[in-house]
This record gives sequence, structure tokens and C-alpha cells, in this order.
Amino acid sequence: MRILLVEDDSLLADATARYLREQNCAVDIAADGEDALHLGDTEAYDAAVLDLGLPKIDGATILRTWRANGRRLPVLILTAREGWTEKVEGFKAGADDYMTKPFRVEELLMRLRALVRRSEGHAATRIACGPLAFDAQLGVFELDGLPLRLTALEHRVLSVLMLRRETIVERSALIERVYEGDAETDSNSIEVIVARLRRKIGHDLIETQRGRGYRLTAGPK
Repeated sequence: MRILLVEDDSLLADATARYLREQNCAVDIAADGEDALHLGDTEAYDAAVLDLGLPKIDGATILRTWRANGRRLPVLILTAREGWTEKVEGFKAGADDYMTKPFRVEELLMRLRALVRRSEGHAATRIACGPLAFDAQLGVFELDGLPLRLTALEHRVLSVLMLRRETIVERSALIERVYEGDAETDSNSIEVIVARLRRKIGHDLIETQRGRGYRLTAGPK
């Protein structure tokens, strides 16, 4: 899960990003409205966490612009503005969820996971594909009923494939969803991660679609 975190309080942004990264998320931070607007319009994110009171461009204007430009990424507003009027304006601008500060990062993560899961078309929190199961709310994988230990990058790749199981996911889409904006990556790095995943879950579960990408499948029919 790749998150755009828009927050001008550097201490809060760094602490929140650190926790999300510890929970296997890729996080890009924007400290002002101009950067946020640009990143949200040009990069691929699974969700955005958006403050309202920002330098240069306010959060509500950013959100309205994203929506006007056809950007459909789930957006959670995270702000100190707790009045009913601000909440109404936030949802009218196109927000999918709204939290007020102070907040618990654990709740923030739960809400983000729920937004991403629903945006991928999954109503249930538990998703299965053959012997593999994924609790999309807790971010936990199981293989044949036993916990599956994964690195952060392996977790991100497998999460994307699981949320889009039985569908071809292009290499470029995996790179966009797995790495942070300043990371140096190429398709070979994705191939290495997929190879490691195959050793852990079985080669039959991840198909290579030559020239396109990968597909997570329930295994041989």
C-alpha cells in the first residue's frame, strides 16, 4: 500500500510515516499544498491522508482539484478542524473519510486499509486465493492456515496481487504501488521480489504474463 501523506507539521508527518512504514506501507510526504497537488496528480497512490490547513494551497482546494481532474484515489482528511461545518465541506470536496487530531496512528491505518480494500471492490475483510488468505484489515497473510512471514517489499507486492487476484497486474503498476517516490527501481527488482514470493507460497500461485506482468491465481485447475 502506497500512501501520500500531506502534513505540514514535520514532527507529526515523520512519526506517522515511520509507523506506516513499520506496517509495510510505502509513504511519500508532502509538506505544502503545491507539492501535494502535484504528487496526487502525477503519482499512483492507493490512498492519501490530507490535512486541510496547509501552506500555499489549502487541503479542500487540493481535493476539489484532484476530483475535477478525475483522480479517484481514496482520501482521508486528517485535521484539527473538528467542527461539523468543516466536516461537511470536506466530504462535499470529495473526501472518503475524516479524522480529527489528536489521533491514534493505529486507527488511521485501519481506516486506510478499509478505504483501499473497498476501492478495490472487496466488501469482506478476508480474501482468499487457493491456499493463500489475506486479512486486509489487519494486513496479515496466511498460507494453509499458518502465518506467512514476509519482508516489507514482499508484503506490498503480494498485497497488490491479492487485492487484484485472478487479474493481470502490470509490472509498472507494481512498481508504482510498491516503492516510494525517491526510490531507484526497475522491473528487475520486481522480478527478484516475485521470485522470493514464489519460494515462500509456491510457484504455481503467481503466473508470469510475458511482456505484461503477473497474476495471482488459485493454482492449477
